Amino acid sequence: MSSPKTGPQPDEPATKKALIVKIARGLGKPRFTPAEVEQIRRQMIAQMGEAGKTAPDYIVSVLKEAGLRVVWSTRSDSEDRYEEEFSDLLHFSNLEEAEMCLVRLDELLRKFVTEGENAEAERVREVARLGRRRADMIAHNHKVEEAKREEKAEIARWFAIWLETPDAFFDWLEVRKKSPEFLRKFSAAANGDEQL
Repeated sequence: MSSPKTGPQPDEPATKKALIVKIARGLGKPRFTPAEVEQIRRQMIAQMGEAGKTAPDYIVSVLKEAGLRVVWSTRSDSEDRYEEEFSDLLHFSNLEEAEMCLVRLDELLRKFVTEGENAEAERVREVARLGRRRADMIAHNHKVEEAKREEKAEIARWFAIWLETPDAFFDWLEVRKKSPEFLRKFSAAANGDEQL
């Protein structure tokens, strides 16, 4: 079966992979969603008959291997759109950085909830849970000096409280930072906060 050439290709594709890529490039799409993958699957059968029957997952893997952009679900599409928002969120080596991290997480959560981006709002919560686990791991690591462990335990507590009650968290935090226990444990950090 002969088909029109779509570029400077010397001969017809000899393999399924090559035909998948040729059909995909012929579609001229910037990205391939399940609809385009289905189109490719149908064209494979039309061009190769029974031998052209191909699983969608195989088509997706060939497209990715060829460097083409595949958006297999709305979640991955929104992840692409918001990847910048999520990059480098969990960088906190001290109380001040942890507070800034929570401010940013809070801003993102409110933004996504307002925009009805439920999957992204949940992703913000997942990032916060990861932050809490990281801080908690260091807090329980006896190889780490005691002052740093106490600081990480405090940070883990902040993440836990923010996850439970984000609306009340920053009011609670202001009260917490003025408490005698906090001032006793973290006086250097607290003094730094007072100067800000």
